[in-house]
This record gives sequence, C-alpha cells and structure tokens, in this order.
Amino acid sequence: MLLRMSTLFLRTLRDDPADAEVPSHRLLVRAGYVRRVAPGVFTWLPLGYIVLRNVEEIVRKQMVDAGFQEVHFPALLPREPYEATGRWDEYGPTLFRLQDRKEADYLLGPTHEEMFTLLVKSEYSSYKDLPVSLFQIQTKYRDEARPRAGILRGREFVMKDSYSFDYTDAGLVESYGKHRDAYIKTFNQLGLSYVICSATSGAMGGSASEEFLAPCENGEDTFVRCESCDYAANVEAVTTTPGPTSDASSKPPAETIATPDCATIDGLVEFANADPTLSAAGRTWQAQDTLKNVVVMLEHADGSQTPLVIGVPGDRAVDEKRLEAAVAPATFRPFEAGDFRKYPVLIPGYIGPQVLGEESESGIRYVVDPRVVDGSVWLTGANVADQHAFNVVAGRDFVADGTIEAAEVREGDPCPNCGGALTLARGIEIGHIFQLGRKYAEALDLKVLDENGKRVVVTMGSYGIGVSRAVAAVAEQSHDDKGLIWPRSISPADVHIVATSKDDAVYAAAGKLAEDLEAGGLRVLYDDRRAASPGVKFKDAELIGVPTIVVVGRGLADGVIEIKDRATDERREVLVSDAVDVITRTCRES
Repeated sequence: MLLRMSTLFLRTLRDDPADAEVPSHRLLVRAGYVRRVAPGVFTWLPLGYIVLRNVEEIVRKQMVDAGFQEVHFPALLPREPYEATGRWDEYGPTLFRLQDRKEADYLLGPTHEEMFTLLVKSEYSSYKDLPVSLFQIQTKYRDEARPRAGILRGREFVMKDSYSFDYTDAGLVESYGKHRDAYIKTFNQLGLSYVICSATSGAMGGSASEEFLAPCENGEDTFVRCESCDYAANVEAVTTTPGPTSDASSKPPAETIATPDCATIDGLVEFANADPTLSAAGRTWQAQDTLKNVVVMLEHADGSQTPLVIGVPGDRAVDEKRLEAAVAPATFRPFEAGDFRKYPVLIPGYIGPQVLGEESESGIRYVVDPRVVDGSVWLTGANVADQHAFNVVAGRDFVADGTIEAAEVREGDPCPNCGGALTLARGIEIGHIFQLGRKYAEALDLKVLDENGKRVVVTMGSYGIGVSRAVAAVAEQSHDDKGLIWPRSISPADVHIVATSKDDAVYAAAGKLAEDLEAGGLRVLYDDRRAASPGVKFKDAELIGVPTIVVVGRGLADGVIEIKDRATDERREVLVSDAVDVITRTCRES
C-alpha cells in the first residue's frame, strides 16, 4: 500500500524526549516510530510497526528455512510448570505475577521453556519422533528494575524463542549448530554488525552458551576480543588464567603489623613500602600484592541469606555482573551495618582470610580469584582494626573454599585461549543460544523410549532473538546527526518521494512516480503534504531514514528529478522518463 504522509498516522518531533538516554530511543520517538506508554512499555506506530514486522519476517523465514516449525503460546501462563522447574522463585521480582478471580496464580511469560517442554511431552513419546525444533515469536514480560533506553530494555518486548529436542547429546550438538547457522544468516540479513561471544547461561541453566552482540558504545554488555586469535566472550564468561603455584616452605612467616591510617589500598601500599623491614628480599609492595576481601550477602530462592567473602587482588574491583553470573541462581546485596553486627569476626576494612572458610571457626564461605594460587604471598587484613598481616601465604596460612570469576576484566588482560592481549568493547545482546541439556526435561518428566525401549530424558537447546530489540540495535548502529538510516531489508519503505513545490504539476508527477514504483513492486513513502515547507520535508526524510530519497521539485521544469542515497548523501539527477527504471534498479541492487 502506498503510504501518503498527508494521511499517514505520523507526527515527527523536533526536540528529543526528556527521558531519552541513547540515540535509538531519541530517534525512534522523534521519527514517530514509537511512543512511551509507561516505563519500559511502548506503543508501535504505523512506521515502527512496519519495521518490527519486517524484522519478524526475516527471523521467521530463516527459522522456517532451517527446518524449524512455528507454534504460538499464550503470554498468560499458569504457575505450576514454573514452580516445577524452580523458576517461579528464581526469577524473583523480575516475574510479573497475578491471580485470577479464583486466586489461582499466573504469570506473564518471561520465556517459555516450560511450555515448549510440556507441549512436546504431551505429543511425543518415542525417539523416532525426534529431533524436532519449534519456535514462536511472542511478546514477553519482565519487570526490569530500571527499564531504560527505550525499546532496548523494556518490560514488554517481542522475542523469538525456539527449542530443540533430541534424545542424544550428539543430536543436541547438531541442532545447536543448525540454530547457530540460522542466526548468522538472520543477523546478516538484518544488516547488523555483530560478534559471537562465549557466554554464561545464568538462570537458563545448561552448558554451551553463546551470545550474539551488536557492537555499540551504548550497549549494556561488555565483551572482550583477542587481538591475536578469534576468541570473543561476554565479560561474564571470561576465564582467568591462574599463575603457577609455588612451595610455601621458602616463604617468610606471616607477620601482623599495626597500620594506622591505612584505610585504602593505596595508603596501605605506601605505608608498607616506607618501612624497608616490611619488604621481603627487597620486594616492593604493589596494589596487586594486596588481597582485598569483599563481603556480600547472598539471597537464595527459598528466602535464606548467607554471607560470602570474595578475595581479589587489591588492584581490581569486583565486577557486579560477573559476580551476578557466578552466584546465580542466588542474588546478592551489599553487606550492611546490621550484617556486620551479626558477624563480629568481620572487621570492615580489615578482613583477612585467616578466619574465613566453611571449615574455619567463622564458618563463612570464602572464595578467591583464580590468581590466588597456593604459594602466592599477600598483604591483607589481620581481622583487627588498624592492623594488617604481611606475607600471608595461600595454602599455608589460609585455604579457600573455591575460586570465583568475579574480578573486573581489564584491557590488555591475557586471552584464555592464546595468551594474547584482550580488548574491551560494549555491545547490545541481540541473540543468545544455549545447550540447555536435561534441566527442564527432568523437572517436567519429558522422556521418550529409545532404540532399546528404555525411557530416556530428552535433551534440549534454547535459542532466543530479541526481535523488538533488534530494531533498536539497528537504529543504534545506523544513524547520523540528522536521523535514522535503515538497511533496506527492514526499512518501512524502499523509496521516500518528496514533492517540494506548490506547483500542481510537481504533485502530479510525484504522485504518478509513486504509483508506478509501487506497481513495480517497491514500497513507497510519499510526502504529499501541501502545507509543509521543503525544509520540513527534507528534515523529516532524513529523520525517518528510508534508504533512497527522491526529490521532485524545481528540476521538473528541466525534466529531471534528484535521487539521494540516505547513507552516503550521494546525489544524482536523472531524467523523469528514466526515473522508474533507475530507482527500481537502485533499490534492487542495494
């Protein structure tokens, strides 16, 4: 259908919305693609909904072409399946919960693993029925604590989720590979620049996990790439290469020293280096030689709380996102004054590992960064105010309960794959694929008979694409200071025709051109507004971001029109008689 701006439900804005934090939010609102209804909730206006549907159709086609079958579940779901898998509690406040008039519990679906599992369970019973992969494109709901950035992080969003069902691990690997290939084709067709990163599974569970990230300075995810190999990973999934262990017997004995006015790592290091007697074999203490012990309170799904102390080199902070991934499905909060009163052995600012560990007198679980290896020597707290312990040796003076990947990752850190230097970048998560394994199938008793007539638990894969998020991701990557620049594959139109005169002949020629182009199979947006000035029309065309702009104006008297490439700003004049062929060829070839 020819879109005429004189009747199109569209209002562009000259000013940025007050709550807009990122370009996609600012431009999608200004260009009349979306409107805010509530925090994290948006209405899709006609042009925006066209773009969203275009993304959906690309996603759908690639899923179908890969052999996957589409289903559609309700968004309103019963409590029981999610309770069986533990996610009714694990999701915590993120889950939208509600009751019907009979006080039965329901939720608005955040993801649909449980429903897919139960559907296959109800229909299939033999290995001969497998493998099968099912997908849906559905609205999801998550009560984000800080909905931000427009449709990039909303509380209501459109997602494609698909699930593979196999009865062997080898089958799961094959299904995972098919989905991975389909994702590559999907994001290529969407015109997105992306990186495939190793990732953690989080509350989803499972083993192998990869994240598709669209590099963007406003992305909420940090990821790393190696300068020397093809390693890429979400920062939560980066593993630390531990240093070599060493013999503790040759190390000097631990010594407790009064350290007044040493409330910071820098102050402690300066104090230690000011006294030559505190250095071992002429060693100069550095921040990385201090062992900082950070205490948090873990909150578990059953409502219980337990303290956790994390030991990291003093020159590194604890990365909250890495810590969140490491302790999942539990969550954490900072240790508060009331918590310290309950655990008097923990002296704020002077916590040392000597009294920590599940087997110690405190019974407080103690985990350390992988760099804290047996034989390593540390300067750390002495568990007494204004005192620190020098030459505390891991494995001799304390034993940790385990290791944890929670310390910040830095530019230049060694690659866990090849040892090369890592670089950091920001990105938007646009897709995530998991080898779930048997977690949900076991919880919901999804079994089939194998070749030997034995009931075996089905193994699953889970694969998600943020459909509405992809719209925002493209906008983040494809814009300039004038407005949006859509890839043709998802643009609301192929051609934006602008009539820039009050002359009836101009509107007659522009209207005929629009109709001829549409008859030839192009999608056309025609600015036929008589009251709008040429300047307003040009600004709107640049803001809306259709890839090809055609100007019909004063050049018509000479028998020419102007064709402009929105991305490159390249302009050329063509004869009116050649316009349909030239524009069609331009759109088909780009």
